[in-house]
Amino acid sequence: MDATADPGTSTARVSAALERVGLLAAAKKHYRAYSLGMKQRLAIAASLLQPRELIILDEPTNGLDPQGTREVRALIREIATDGVTVLVSSHLLAEVEQICSHVGVMRTGRLVFQGTLEEMRTRGAARVEVRTTDLERAEGVLESLGLADIRVGNGEVSAQIGEQAPEAVNRALVLADVPVARFDTPRPSLEDLFVELTGEGFDVDG
Repeated sequence: MDATADPGTSTARVSAALERVGLLAAAKKHYRAYSLGMKQRLAIAASLLQPRELIILDEPTNGLDPQGTREVRALIREIATDGVTVLVSSHLLAEVEQICSHVGVMRTGRLVFQGTLEEMRTRGAARVEVRTTDLERAEGVLESLGLADIRVGNGEVSAQIGEQAPEAVNRALVLADVPVARFDTPRPSLEDLFVELTGEGFDVDG
């Protein structure tokens, strides 16, 4: 299984790797009796038999139940804190947000973005969202301020805020007697940013 390493240290290294992924107590258990989550952790343990600078994981939580998913994600974060670069290929937003510090987005085999999560979020156009019972008047105020991409629906009016200060937009709504139940400037979601970069959908189930 690990022929390139010193056979004399194999037992110690295998035990250390199994302990690292939480499988030492199940070391003598037959592989066929392992759950899918245990099998995933065992595969990661195999990659830890020798010191690594880089570990590549393809959809590491695919098919796992919630508990198995949490265990594998926690394990990946632990490995990364030891100075190992972990490259995760995943289409799940929860995966990306919970375990990644940097992201790369591919489109038809070409890298269209590479950077930190924060850098990716700053690419998106900031929006303002207003919940109100007077959608028509709120829409008119946002139009008068020159805001772009105004959307109306589900009791809300939203628009790209552009260079306008949020407090100025809110003040304009209040002065126009628009009943503001909620005023928010949410950060762009990773789904929106992914679609903006690739034109494709993004499975957001974690």
